[in-house]
Amino acid sequence: MRFSEALVLLAAGTAGGIFSTVVAIASLVTYPVLLALGVPPLAANMTNTVSLVLTGAGSVAGSRPELAGQGRLVLRLGAVTALGGAAGAAILLLTPASTFTVVVPVLIGGASLLLLIQPRISKLAPPERPDRRRRLAMGAALFAVAMYVGYFGAAAGIMLLVVLSAIVSEPLVRVNAIKNAVSGMANAMAAVCFAIFGDVRWHLVVPLAAGFLIGGWIGPKIARRVPAEPFRVAVSLCGIGLAVRLGLSAYH
Repeated sequence: MRFSEALVLLAAGTAGGIFSTVVAIASLVTYPVLLALGVPPLAANMTNTVSLVLTGAGSVAGSRPELAGQGRLVLRLGAVTALGGAAGAAILLLTPASTFTVVVPVLIGGASLLLLIQPRISKLAPPERPDRRRRLAMGAALFAVAMYVGYFGAAAGIMLLVVLSAIVSEPLVRVNAIKNAVSGMANAMAAVCFAIFGDVRWHLVVPLAAGFLIGGWIGPKIARRVPAEPFRVAVSLCGIGLAVRLGLSAYH
């Protein structure tokens, strides 16, 4: 790996870590960079997932004020997301690489559209006393999104934010901090699976993970001060463009 490539990965990881914590998205920044460096799609996804582990660590360290008193809740929700992340990783490892290449444009496009319309999603506000059926439904939704984190994860953060907003009655900045923590648990479980059984390009992990750690630590500080709207719109539009480009390549 050339020094210039290491710098590109460091910068991409830092940007991805910031975007992950501010607008709940990282892979739409870093996954295309890995592809541009010549990494095959499946290996790029696994390398990205392993590197993302440090985003969770950095965001938790940077979100200590928002996570104060939330430890028990984070552990309870994190147990669900960890299992979901492992399940998603297993699906990825057991299915053909060609399936992943075909599915990715759809996943990126759908996630980008969800990110674009996020402010319009208001019907999932949690009731004061959710009944047992709703709790089970929200638990299943959380597990399903965590499976997506383990399988690919582009814009999974925004999906987690929507589900958690329907579970947790807290201000958005606190819900976002909880999202960062439980997403990190799902990602960590998937990363363990990929590290043991997958195709991880370890020489690319070091600079990318270092960038994720920096961005994950900086992101919460930015989230407290900067409106996320411009970031959200810009990233969602770029994601739609990326989905179209990858779709043309995959379905040509």
